[in-house]
Amino acid sequence: MTDLKTGGSQGYLRIATEEAWATQEQLDAIVRLVREGRADKGTQSLWGFYGTSPSERTTFIRERLLDIGPLRIQAMDESGIDKAVLALTSPGVQTLFDLDEARGIASRSNDQLAAACERYPDRFHGMTAICPQDADWSAAELRRGKEELGMVGVQVNSHTHGHYLDEPQFDPILRACADMDIPLYIHPQGPPDAMIGGMVEAGLEGAIFGFAMETSYHALRLLTGGVFDRYPGLKLVLGHGCEGLPFWIDRFDYMHQAGIRSGRYERMKPQRHSLHHYLRTNVWGTNSGLPSPASIRLMMEVMGEDRVLYAMDYPYQFVTDEVRLLDAMDMAPAAKRKFFQTNAEALFGI
Repeated sequence: MTDLKTGGSQGYLRIATEEAWATQEQLDAIVRLVREGRADKGTQSLWGFYGTSPSERTTFIRERLLDIGPLRIQAMDESGIDKAVLALTSPGVQTLFDLDEARGIASRSNDQLAAACERYPDRFHGMTAICPQDADWSAAELRRGKEELGMVGVQVNSHTHGHYLDEPQFDPILRACADMDIPLYIHPQGPPDAMIGGMVEAGLEGAIFGFAMETSYHALRLLTGGVFDRYPGLKLVLGHGCEGLPFWIDRFDYMHQAGIRSGRYERMKPQRHSLHHYLRTNVWGTNSGLPSPASIRLMMEVMGEDRVLYAMDYPYQFVTDEVRLLDAMDMAPAAKRKFFQTNAEALFGI
């Protein structure tokens, strides 16, 4: 078995770009919503389990989420991860109803993450947490995150109480990302109640299916809603094989064009470019949770080698053998270096 080492002796550094962390304050607020019966079904299912279960997996997850110090560094060393891009775990503060509480938790988490990045400047980089419920505050926090705290992106955990970033009330967030060149990482959470149907009962609402289904829907709303015509420089990042978009893009594009021609939908207007163009120009994808050489090669073929990045999805999917598998991919050394290192450096400015 090959020994996994940091330092780049294999020809590249390994930069993991979708790594989760949490604050106790955040977890307490989410679990309180669950206990009060105020959380949506997806949050109730996910955090009703992860927030309270004494099982080995949930205990491991909670312990690792809350650590942005020696325990996480040890895990990175053991799995050969040189650098990690950290973001406040899903659902962030987006399930909360009290705006003062949500803004406070997000702001304090940003301060805490920035301090950890200062302690480990060669290992950690941070993404700003925002409160989309208050888009103007979020735009200001994005500026603080980039200019004062040194954050390299922003993570939005898909829907906010069933609403999506293409809706007008969120435009200050998109505008801030475009104006300040801040990569926007849309990360999954459970589908909203209007969408979830029988998925909880089927055991399919979480990472197994519901996450990808709901987040790809969010991404398609952006791709088909004129967002990238308004903000041509906006950078969208999607995990988990770009949430399946590269596999489906030909059908998406054909049916999108057919929908425009039909005039069936008031929302669906002609755009300047095809969906292929936006996928190759405005979107980056990571392989978080999808350690599949075949999937990674498909992403590169459809999106371009410069747009596909490595991620581990720690601590939810922490399997060091996956690093060995991807190190051994049948791929040109230059493309593999882009995947593990230089694409992340270019996108996030690290």
